[in-house]
Amino acid sequence: MKTQHVKTMKKTWLGAAGIAALLVAATTLPAQAVTYGTPTISLSASALSGAVGAVGDPTVKVTVAQSGADVSALTVSASASSKASVAGTGDVSVTGAGAVRQLAVTARGRGYTNLTVKVTGLGGKTATKTLYYAASGAVQNPADARYFTGASDSSAAVDVGGGYTVVADDESNVLRLYDRANSAAPVRTWDFSAQLGVTKEVDIEGATLIGSTIYWTGSLGNNKDGEYKAPRNTVFTTTLSGSGSTAQLAYGRSYKKLRDDLVAWDTANGNRYGFAAGTAAGEAPKQIDGFNVEGLEFAPGSTTTAYLGFRAPLAPAVPGGKALVVPVTNFDKVLSTGAKAVFGAGIELDLGGLAIRDIRKNAADQYLILAGSWAADDNSDLYALYQWDGIPGHAPVKRADLPTTDPGGWEAIVAVPDLSAAGARVQLITDSGSADLYGDGTEAKDLTRPEWKKSRAAWFTLN
Repeated sequence: MKTQHVKTMKKTWLGAAGIAALLVAATTLPAQAVTYGTPTISLSASALSGAVGAVGDPTVKVTVAQSGADVSALTVSASASSKASVAGTGDVSVTGAGAVRQLAVTARGRGYTNLTVKVTGLGGKTATKTLYYAASGAVQNPADARYFTGASDSSAAVDVGGGYTVVADDESNVLRLYDRANSAAPVRTWDFSAQLGVTKEVDIEGATLIGSTIYWTGSLGNNKDGEYKAPRNTVFTTTLSGSGSTAQLAYGRSYKKLRDDLVAWDTANGNRYGFAAGTAAGEAPKQIDGFNVEGLEFAPGSTTTAYLGFRAPLAPAVPGGKALVVPVTNFDKVLSTGAKAVFGAGIELDLGGLAIRDIRKNAADQYLILAGSWAADDNSDLYALYQWDGIPGHAPVKRADLPTTDPGGWEAIVAVPDLSAAGARVQLITDSGSADLYGDGTEAKDLTRPEWKKSRAAWFTLN
């Protein structure tokens, strides 16, 4: 018995010693090192535009990751700038702590700079991307200015509710949906060139919304070289569904003989407005006796009679002449059935020698007319806003003179407020296509990066 007890105790002791030895060995083995991959970084856009003194400039989303690391441990910053006088590394701010960060730039000066955006991960590993940044100059009342990027030749706008507007561009057939309150790229775009059967621009210049139908018109005139281009002789419709950020457009119908109908009508009435001469081969559209439509709106209380507002000609076609509006009394049928256009008597409005660049009304049939020069090179010429009641024979009344020292010409009225309310404010959009935004002599329409192309939207308080 004693011998057996000793054997049992020895076996138990040896077992405990072995376990202890194993524990000691486990604590003395080297720990396995944690390895981290190279971080990744991507930008939602490779280029960005801002403005000196701007409020709420566009931003870029920065997406980062690193294998083996929690994304919150990664830091994002600007590590270099090729031209700090435009924007330095200290002018770049990054917010957020997740996989997607928000990057904003505060412009110091006009011009271009390449910003290096760096993500620093664990293990001292980094990765970079280049953000190509451009800053335009300061403008008057910057707090009231917003920049719609992606295109610079804005030419017509339609309010679609919820603080959003659809904007046309006269250098393409793309329609863009923008948030009116923010400087940013379009939320959504549509291009109906295929449905319209065109490969060149329609030169969209006017638009209006009736019910769920948006009517759009080309300029109907020759191109700047005096050549007839068929796509410009186009009016068409789109159907609006939804509103605000969820707005959608569907192609409706088109009509491609409105210019012909106008010339035939004027010829039959003694060439009062010189439409045949203004559309002749070799005649530029933007001259005092030219032919160019830029405004479209319906008559008071009507869903059938539309007003065409002319940039040229003046009536008569002499300095100080009146602005011309021609009613199309069956405009709804022109688009819905292809009926030949029928016209009412021309309406001649005294706008102080200026022509119509846009015309828009509100639900109460209060009209605003954006008046500007008929000339082609007129970004520094006079602009004004006139109020009208839409009734032939009634005179418009000037409500405001518009500033002309900043780049771009005033081109579109987004929506008309209650004009009888004190402090009524209206938002206008510029055509900035011929503007040198960044001080290098390049017109905005010719910029290589779409993010650098932009039109300015500004709010004005009416007197």
